[in-house]
Amino acid sequence: MIDFAELRRGMVDGQVRTNNVTEPRLVAAMLEIPREKFVPAALKSLAYIDDDLVLAPGNPPRYLIEPMILARLVQLADVQDDEHVLDIGTGTGYSAAVLAQLAQQVVAVEEDAGLAATATSTLAELGVANVAVMQGPLNAGWAKEAPYDLILINGSVDEVPAALFAQVKEGGRLVAVVGHGGAGRATVFSKIAGSISERVAFNAAVPALPGFQAAPRFTF
Repeated sequence: MIDFAELRRGMVDGQVRTNNVTEPRLVAAMLEIPREKFVPAALKSLAYIDDDLVLAPGNPPRYLIEPMILARLVQLADVQDDEHVLDIGTGTGYSAAVLAQLAQQVVAVEEDAGLAATATSTLAELGVANVAVMQGPLNAGWAKEAPYDLILINGSVDEVPAALFAQVKEGGRLVAVVGHGGAGRATVFSKIAGSISERVAFNAAVPALPGFQAAPRFTF
């Protein structure tokens, strides 16, 4: 029988802590949340490897991004315990479960109906009561519950749509990986006096999310 608790400790000690993730509440959350509950049955034995795992086929496929990258993105987001958070591309809900340990309330948006249903049932099974899973286009966010103190995008994007920046509260943040492969840049965007500033924090290669392709530009 697989000792998932031991694998979880190994993930945190070998992947998370060693990559400068030091926020105590985040480390505690990743030690507690059973990541194996959020992956397909055939992949449960791989739930704690340092790689992205396919959750659903598609163009592009949907992934659960590797633990270290998720941890670094969440740490970059600097989540506070009184904050209202939007988790875009939650997949089966693992990122929402992590954020739920850190924030007051999480709205998790998922476009794929099967993934959204799995996220809803898994979070309920684990007793995570402060997450609401919504189904809809990822690039539209969830305006009904806006504004948000923080928006986290679970995957790489060509660009962040203006519709998402509009859902960030004044003084709030949006965290995303902009660009793909080796050119991906983990970036925190801040809204100050209605304007958006950005700061690149580190390079990150994560799978792309659907719906965030840059619009074609004409050149002369």
